[in-house]
Amino acid sequence: MANTFSLILVLVTLATGVVWVLEKLVFAKKRQLKLAEVEAQTNGLDAAAIEKVKAQPWWVENSVSIFPVIAFVLVLRSFVYEPFQIPSGSMMPTLLVGDFILVEKYAYGLKDPVWRTQLVETGKPERGDVVVFKYPPQPSIDYIKRVVGLPGDTVHYSQDKDICIQKAGERACKQVKLSNVEESPFVQNGVPMIQMDEKLGQHEHQILVNPLRRDRVEAYQPRSGVSEWVVPKGHYFVMGDNRDNSADSRYWGFVPEANLVGKAVGIWISFEFERSDDSILPTWIPTGVRFNRIGGIN
Repeated sequence: MANTFSLILVLVTLATGVVWVLEKLVFAKKRQLKLAEVEAQTNGLDAAAIEKVKAQPWWVENSVSIFPVIAFVLVLRSFVYEPFQIPSGSMMPTLLVGDFILVEKYAYGLKDPVWRTQLVETGKPERGDVVVFKYPPQPSIDYIKRVVGLPGDTVHYSQDKDICIQKAGERACKQVKLSNVEESPFVQNGVPMIQMDEKLGQHEHQILVNPLRRDRVEAYQPRSGVSEWVVPKGHYFVMGDNRDNSADSRYWGFVPEANLVGKAVGIWISFEFERSDDSILPTWIPTGVRFNRIGGIN
C-alpha cells in the first residue's frame, strides 16, 4: 500500500510538473499571441473579453496550482520525514497503539520513492535504534522494531529472556544490561507484565515481558529450537520491546539493509481508543488524546 501511494504520488507530480513547465514555456506565450492577434483584428477588447482569452484551461489551472504543493509533499515524504501509525502493541511500552510517529527517511540513506534504490548513503543503523522497515516475508507491509544485532554479531536469547551479544571479532559474549525490574501497569490475560530498563548500545529504554509465557522456540528461524543467531553482512536482527508479544527476527529472520525505511524519532500525536463494550462509536474513532506521549522516542 505504501509503495502504491508512493508510485501514485510520483506519477501525479510528474504529470502536473510537465503541465507546469509547458504552461510557463508554451501555453502562456500562445495565449499572449492569440490575445495580440484578436486585439489587432478588433481594435481593442473590453476587460471581460481580455480575461476570457487569457484564461487558462481548467486542467492547466489545477495542475499549475497543485504542482508546488504535491512536489513539496513528495520530497518531504520521500527524503525527509514520513508519518506512520502504530497498529499493534509489539513495541510497548515504548510505543502504544494509537501513537502516530515521525520516521527520519534520510537516516540510513536516500532512496528513490518507488523502486527504493539507494541514491546516497547517509548512515547505518545503530544498536538500539527503533527502525521502520519493509517486512521481509511480505515487503508491501511496514514493520517497526528495535535493532538488537548488527552485521557480524552473534545474538543469544535465553529462556530467562536475557540477551547476550558477541560482537564481530570478539570472543566474549556480553550480557545486555537490565535494571529497575518492576510490575507494569500493563496486563495480559489477567497477568501483570514485568517492566524493566534495558540498555542497547547508547540507547536506554523500557521493555515488557510476560513472566508466565515462554517463547515458541520450535518456531525460531532459521533453526528450530536454536536460540542463537549469527547476523549476516548487510542484515540486522530486530526485536520488539514487548518481548513476548512480538513477531520479530526470532521467528522470520533478519532484515536486509535494502528493506530499511528510516529511523523512528518522535511521536507527533497519540490517540486513545478505549471504550466500553456497549459503545456505539466505531472502533476507529479516537476517544481521547494522550498529550503526555508527544515527544522523542527512546
